[in-house]
Parts: sequence; C-alpha cells; structure tokens
Amino acid sequence: MQNTEVAARRADAISRGVGVTTQVYAQKAENAEIWDIEGRRFIDFAAGIAVVNTGHRHPRVIEAVKAQLDSFTHTCHQVVPYENYVELAERLNDAVPGNFKKKTIFVTTGAEAVENAVKIARAATNRSAIIAFTGAFHGRTFMGMTLTGKVQPYKVGFGAMMPDVFHVPFPVELHGTTVEDSLGVLEKLFKADVDPSRVAAFIVEPVQGEGGFYEVPRAFMVKLREIADKYGIVLIADEVQTGFARTGALFAMEHHGVVADITTMAKGLGGGFPIAAVTGRADLMDAPGPGGLGGTYGGNPIGVAAGLAVLDVIKDENLCERATQLGNRLKQRLSSLSSSVPQIADIRGPGFMNAVEFNVAGTKTPSPEFTNKVREKALEKGLILLTCGVYGNVIRFLAPITIPDDVFAEALDILETTLVECAKEA
Repeated sequence: MQNTEVAARRADAISRGVGVTTQVYAQKAENAEIWDIEGRRFIDFAAGIAVVNTGHRHPRVIEAVKAQLDSFTHTCHQVVPYENYVELAERLNDAVPGNFKKKTIFVTTGAEAVENAVKIARAATNRSAIIAFTGAFHGRTFMGMTLTGKVQPYKVGFGAMMPDVFHVPFPVELHGTTVEDSLGVLEKLFKADVDPSRVAAFIVEPVQGEGGFYEVPRAFMVKLREIADKYGIVLIADEVQTGFARTGALFAMEHHGVVADITTMAKGLGGGFPIAAVTGRADLMDAPGPGGLGGTYGGNPIGVAAGLAVLDVIKDENLCERATQLGNRLKQRLSSLSSSVPQIADIRGPGFMNAVEFNVAGTKTPSPEFTNKVREKALEKGLILLTCGVYGNVIRFLAPITIPDDVFAEALDILETTLVECAKEA
C-alpha cells in the first residue's frame, strides 16, 4: 500500500474541510517516532498537536487503558457513575493553580471544554458578554469559532458568529502591539461597546497556540486579573494546548503568578485518548443546575484511566523539568543559526512549547513561503513539523517530552540542515 493510493481514496471519501498537514499515513508509532504504511520512519515534532506529551503509546498509559478495557468501556457517567471519574476530578482539583476549593467536569474535546467554561461563567454571573483576544484559537464549534481570533481558515464561509463576543488585540511587541496598547483598547471597548458589568468572562491562552506561540506578558496577565476582580469578571485560562508539562510546569498559568477562576484542558491529559476537562472555583462550577452540564461520552472511563496514568508519568518521570531542558537545547540550537539563517526573526516559548518565526531576510515582512518550505523539506528528511501564526510564518515545536536524547539530537541535526539549505536557496 502506498501513501498516494490512500491519499486518493481520502480525497474521494472525506470532506475537503478536514485539512491535513502531510500525506504520511501512519502505520505504527512509538514514543517520538512514527512509521508510515510504506515503512518509512519519521521523527514526530507535532505529537498530535500537543496530545502525546508523554509519547506515543507510553507503556503505563497503555497498561491503564488495557486494565480499564477488561472492566467496562462505557456506562455514561450521568447514568451509572464510576470511581475513577471522581479520582481524576480530585487530582485535577488539587493540581490546577488556585488556593480555593475547586470542582471539575469532564467532556471529550477542547472545544467542548471551552463551550462549557463559557456556560458556567454565564450561569454564575448572570451576564452574557465574553472578551477574547486576536490570534486566539478556542475550537471549531460555533462558540469556539467565534472566540477564535483568526478568520482564515476557521470562520470563512460559516456566516454570522455568536453574539456578545468581543476581541481585544493580543499584546505582541514583535508585531507592534504593546501591553499598554492592548489595555488601551480594552478600556475603549468598555467605553464604546460593552459595559464591563455585562461581561461574564475573559478567556485567554497563557501561550497562544494556533496564533503563533506568543506568551502572555506577565504584566498583562496581572492587569487582566486586576480588571476581572474590579468588575466581577470570570478569568478563564484556556490550557488546552499549554497544559500537562508542555511549558515546563503542569499548567502554564504557574509561570504568571496569577490564578484563573476556570481552567480548560484537553489534549495532553489523555495521552492519546479523548478526554477534556473544566476545573474551577467550586461556587462557579456549581452555578448550573443538575443536567445543565455533561454529555454522553463526557469522562469516558477509557480516557479517565489514561488521564490518571498521564499524571503519574508526568510526576514520576519529572517531565516538567525535562520539558525545560529540551526547550533550552532547542532554542540554543536555533540561536546558533541566526547568522546563517537571516530569515529567523524570533525564537521563543516556555518549556518545550517553542517556536521560530521567519521574515523575509532583512525585513519585518512575514514569510509564510519560507516557513512552508522549511516544513516540506524537513518532512522529506523525516522530521514532522507544524506551522502556525496569524501570518503563517511560524514553525512550532511540540515533540513528545519523553523523546529519547539520541532521537532529539537527530531531529536537531535535521532541523539545522533544513534551515541552512532553505536559507541558501532563498
């Protein structure tokens, strides 16, 4: 079987709205490596978009899932509940930042987690307006899509978005938007468009994902918390991509010295199995009435079992520290290439949630063409990379945090060779 054969079948059978980054069809995966149906090996620097932080098929995750399969696979927690759902909720309540009583619900996807966080904030405040940020990504459901601060490709052709959602520029000094600029727009928004007493929540990614891996400046997060407290606004941290050791801490908000009222999570929690969660202040989480939250597959026991194992692996294998070590090595390697690759405009990211941004050499003009060329050439050499950013000029690095040192070194060599070759050809 060839990749081209399956690609042709895919084009005939699947909606074109489901885009793909590569035409590599997976046959097997282990830790940070993937083999396709033609037997070719790839080093995975995507991790299913920050899902397998603990690596593909981590033995402890697989063992936990197999044990759960031998017991039961589904009862629907709202019909016949089960203890491991309660245990994982207890552990997340303890782990999510905040010195207050917390409660948790489980759903299936990150977009569902965001939707439910908005529902909870609205129910708790009896308000409807939500403020998000440009460049944000919060999912592809209608509320998630509305909150997302990026039109192409997420909003094109889908008509009017949900009402009472407002966007404030995300502070990115590299692109000319300072913390003061963003706060100034927020102040004008309160004067011109929405009374702050009508705002239910701010929702913010501590590090933007699809938007380009820009970290929220600490000063901005502190000020956002102050404004939320002043007006009784709920602060929602979207940790769907940043969570579970990716940034060098279990949750990225730990870097800011600021506590969110509600935290959404998914991706890395399940180690490859679908599960998402919302954890927040108990008084907020209890605002919806019984039956107002939940879902048929929410907190599926397979995903819950995987989640418990993932938390154990992160702790026992010191993955937060490992993420910081790997990220530092990657950023140092990229920094060493700045003179030979003049297209490099910025290297950034906490822990092992890193990115390199490319401009046309000698200018401040974003270069999505160069960025995509790097991605394609790296793939030819056996390294899977992802792009992101409002301008499409960012490569983001999301390899499993469990990647072996020798495989990581091999990947860095491929990356260096690729960047140097692309720079010479530009």
